[in-house]
Amino acid sequence: MDRQQLADFLRTRREALQPEDVGLARGPRRRTHGLRREEVAALSGMSTDYYARLEQERGPQPSEQMLAAIARGLRLDLDERDHLFQLAGHNAPARALRTDHISPGLMRVLDRLADTPAQVIGGVGETLIQTPPAVALLGDQTSFTGMRRSTPYRWFTDPTSRRIYPEEDHDIHSRNYAADLRRALAREGSGSQADRIVHALLEESPEFAERWARHEVARRHGEKRMQHPELGILTLHCQLLLDEEQAQTLLVFTARPGTDDHDKLALLSVIGTQQLASSSAHESSARA
Repeated sequence: MDRQQLADFLRTRREALQPEDVGLARGPRRRTHGLRREEVAALSGMSTDYYARLEQERGPQPSEQMLAAIARGLRLDLDERDHLFQLAGHNAPARALRTDHISPGLMRVLDRLADTPAQVIGGVGETLIQTPPAVALLGDQTSFTGMRRSTPYRWFTDPTSRRIYPEEDHDIHSRNYAADLRRALAREGSGSQADRIVHALLEESPEFAERWARHEVARRHGEKRMQHPELGILTLHCQLLLDEEQAQTLLVFTARPGTDDHDKLALLSVIGTQQLASSSAHESSARA
């Protein structure tokens, strides 16, 4: 681990970022050149003290998980991410097609959608990052581990994952998720995570096995009906922005202006990540 070079690299990358680059307001009295340490720490999901010690050539060797979070917070591209890992004494992550590292371009778009439900999805349907309104609309989808990170896997193995959609729409979602995995398997090949998920679902879910046998690859796009515990049914448009290099997709949920759904989305941006009373009660009854 090269503490001096690591500290210097973090400092120069932090100073190269402006508040507007990460969706923050500059403010009239700002004097700092680039971002503040506490801002990078918040963007990376860690304490200011921990991040500051890295820039001050102090503290323990950061783990690969912490380095990945810093790379995301500093909006590093893949070359810069690899350099960060190497300075910290780790091997650079393999540049497989499927990666959790989000491109700076997608992150810049997401930074400007703070008041809109939006999230970045990986190649097998794993949610990598969400805006607060997306968490309020869909729940936190970033904390799952193992195969459960994959939304299609949860859809066919965990009935509670279907509560965000009206029951009469479940059939089309089952069709879409099976098609998503079919395309992911064709893209990633034998032995990939997509392959492992497909084989697990063929053993665990008769519904998935029946869908898989149809060999459907067409996906129905357009409007989605979402079922929120406080706001009721919302009919939303799902816009997609694809990063083909990393097989990641930015999903943005919008509603037609002048409609009740548009007003509900505006309220959702105010709600943010608050736990609504009825939602908490619903979760408690589900666990009982």
